[in-house]
Parts: sequence; C-alpha cells; structure tokens
Amino acid sequence: MKILVISPHPDDETLGAGGTIARAKREGHEVYWLNITGISEQEGFAKDVVEDKYRQMQSVNQLFSFDDMLDLRLPTTKLDLIPCGEGIGYVSSYINKVKPEVILMADYNDAHSDHRCLFEWLHAGTKGFRYPFIKYVLTMEILSETNFGLPANPFIPNVYIDISDYMETKLQVLSIYKNEVGEHPFPRSMESVKALAILRGTEAGVSYAEGFRLIKAIV
Repeated sequence: MKILVISPHPDDETLGAGGTIARAKREGHEVYWLNITGISEQEGFAKDVVEDKYRQMQSVNQLFSFDDMLDLRLPTTKLDLIPCGEGIGYVSSYINKVKPEVILMADYNDAHSDHRCLFEWLHAGTKGFRYPFIKYVLTMEILSETNFGLPANPFIPNVYIDISDYMETKLQVLSIYKNEVGEHPFPRSMESVKALAILRGTEAGVSYAEGFRLIKAIV
C-alpha cells in the first residue's frame, strides 16, 4: 500500500502520524512525505536557523525511511495568499507522481490558516474521478492546532491506529524538532504528545494510539 503524508509545516507529520508512519514502514508499506511550507532568509529568518531546520528535516526523513520526500518550501503562514488553483497544482502534481492509496493530511477545522488552506487544496485535489487510485483520505490530529479548532466542528476521531510499539519512535523523531517542542503544559511537549496517545489508546482499547478523522473511504 502507498501512503502519502502531507504536512503544512515540518513537525506536523510527526505530531499527527509519527507512530502510524513508523508502523506502516515496519509492515512493509510505501510511505511518502510531502511538506508544504518552509522558512527562508528572504522572510527574515537567520541563516543558521534556516539551515538547522532543513538539517532537522533530513534527519526526520532518514529516521522514518520515507520512500520519497518533497519539500515545496512555500512561505509559511502565507498559504492564504496563494490562489487556490495554484495551490491545487502544487499538491496534485506530487499526488499524480506517487499515486497513493491513502492520504493523511491536516484537518479542516485546525486553528492555523495554513492547515485550512492546505485542506481546501487537497479536498479539491482528491476528487475520485480524477484520482481513482486514492481509496482513503484521513485528517490528522496535530497538537497546538487541531485542539484549538472552532467548537462548532471539533475533531472527533473515527479511525484509530494502534501505535503501542511505535510510541518511543514517535517521541524520538519529534525530539529532532527541538525548537518546536516545549515544556509542559505547552501543547507540543513530550508529555502532551504522550498523554494524547494514551487518551486515544484508551478509546481504542490499546496502550497508545493516533486518532484520525475519516474524510473518504472507497472499499
């Protein structure tokens, strides 16, 4: 099975699906990573910060052993300035290259505008009559964004993936993003990530789990 994980920002893939990625690779599935935004000196970031961020991404790529990875490096926090048609073109090009059966992506109710814009691009870019190879589309639960979504349509997972054997791998990879991880009660703390996995695991009857919202399934 081919699985494509699409992250608005580096670390979203690990926060939302790090255990699932590790499990899928161990089980012999092909897993691909498409990252959408990045930072640059042109946007005011220091050179060493930019270089460190891309070193981190390479380390994550190697630890997860993705079958392929594409980093678009679109300006972070500015996806809403990109015309929707142009955005669809960015993501559909890689989707057509990989031809995944499963897509994992950010939820439509996330607090961050980049997450919501990306969902719109992907929702339009995963129409069944144009991409018949896509069988499942699921959104991820990304701490610091999904948990701050609007209360009218909160994230309630309806798919759980047992990551009991891969929790430590998820935390190990997450620790690479040292500038994104803070101390408890910061949402992206190791304690918070583990607590969420325990909660989802309790709901699923396992030690640790990741929760997803199923958008589409063709069986």
